[in-house]
Amino acid sequence: MYTGRLIFSQITDHLPMHLFRQCVDRYRGNYKIKSFSCLDQYLCMFFAQLTYRESLRDIETCLKVQRNKLYHMGIRSKIARNTLANANKTRDWRIYADFAQLLIIEAQELYSNEQFAVDLTQSAYALDSTTIDLSLSLFPWACFRKTKGAVKLHTLLDLRGNIPTFIHISDGKLHDVNILDQLIPEPGSFYIMDRGYLDFARLYRIEQWSAFFVIRAKSNFKYQRIYSHQTDKNPPFLNS
Repeated sequence: MYTGRLIFSQITDHLPMHLFRQCVDRYRGNYKIKSFSCLDQYLCMFFAQLTYRESLRDIETCLKVQRNKLYHMGIRSKIARNTLANANKTRDWRIYADFAQLLIIEAQELYSNEQFAVDLTQSAYALDSTTIDLSLSLFPWACFRKTKGAVKLHTLLDLRGNIPTFIHISDGKLHDVNILDQLIPEPGSFYIMDRGYLDFARLYRIEQWSAFFVIRAKSNFKYQRIYSHQTDKNPPFLNS
């Protein structure tokens, strides 16, 4: 049995805390904060994500059971459900959004040389959404159907490493194709989408950014070929 440092603290050692402090200072996250710092809040939510906690009460209960180990986890304050709820409500979300983007950049560098399913040196992204059902009695603002509430989670996934590079939460009624208006295409990269994103004006914007897209056609899709390139129907590798 390992009797040294906690596994949680070993994991957080890989986080660039100097960059996290820069994000906090950028938005004055700890201004007039006496005890429960932005780092304490982040570590509590980090713990909740790793251990699949389902509520603030669940987070509070688990951490209070191990209160003697909180200091070794990097958490310097007492954990209270109301304190955590207030921090999640009032702290500037841009602190954690900026830090997440920095972590994504580091993760992409780590996976940059990973083998891909096809011989492709450029970046490849998959864009899709999922609908998350919610209870209208608890979330009256999330109107989706007459008796059903929901939000949509739109995700752009870097296929080399399965790293989410863009996440947007919208109401359940927003059509998927509208998310293309918020994306800034990366020149030279490939975007893989399903037929729900078929909109010629928006796809042409990807072309203008010198990027490429792969998309499925709808059954009623009408098109006309303007020109084509000649191809060698007997390439050398078939004759060898």
